[in-house]
Amino acid sequence: MHSDKTRFSIIDYPLISVAVVDDHKLLAGSLSWIINESGIAQISAVYHDLKSCREGLKKEIPDVLLLDIELPDGDGVDFCAEITEIYPELKIIMLTSYKEFNIAKHALHNGAFGYILKNSEPEELIAGIETVNMGEQFLCEEIDVLLRDKRKEEVVFLTNTEKLVLKHIADGYTRKEIATMLNRDEQTVKTHWRNLMVKLNAKNAVVLIKKSYEMRLL
Repeated sequence: MHSDKTRFSIIDYPLISVAVVDDHKLLAGSLSWIINESGIAQISAVYHDLKSCREGLKKEIPDVLLLDIELPDGDGVDFCAEITEIYPELKIIMLTSYKEFNIAKHALHNGAFGYILKNSEPEELIAGIETVNMGEQFLCEEIDVLLRDKRKEEVVFLTNTEKLVLKHIADGYTRKEIATMLNRDEQTVKTHWRNLMVKLNAKNAVVLIKKSYEMRLL
C-alpha cells in the first residue's frame, strides 16, 4: 500500500490506538493481527459486546474504534450515535457485512467517520484507520460506489433471518412473539426489525409491509 515504510517509524509517527467491537472472536483475532502487524496502529482493546465496550471506554479511549453493526446486545449504528455524543473525539469506523445504501447512510449520519466491509483487503482497512485518525471520512471502494450511485438505493439484500422476521411482521406478530418462534432473545429481534426499517427506508411497520410487497420481498 505504501512503498516508503520509513514513514511509519514509531519515533516519528506514534502508533494509532485501535479498539475492536465484534462478537466473532476469530475475526477479532485476525483483525488484531493485521492491525498490530501494520506498523502504523496497535490494538488497545477487543470487546465482544456493547456492554463491555461501554465499560472499557470509561477507562481508556482509543484513537479509532472498529464497530460491528449486529452485536448480541444491540445495534452498532445506534451505539455509534450514543458514544459519539459522549466521546466526540473518538473516530468510529463501521466494520460490517452490511452493504446497503440506507444502513451506510444512517451510520455516517450517526457520526461514523468510516464504513468498511469485512471482505475488504487488509490494506484498505489500514488505510481507513489512518485516514479517519486524521479526521477525514473513509469509505471502502464498494461502499463509495454504492453511495455515489443513487439507483443502488432500490437494491435491498435481506439475510435469511431478516426474511423470517419480515414474514412474521407481515403476519402481525409482536417482537416478543417473533423472538419465541425463532428461539432468539427479544433484543436480537429488535435489531433485525430495525435493520429492516432502515434497509427499506420505512417509518413504521405499515410502510415496511407495503414496501416489502412492492419490492416482492414478501
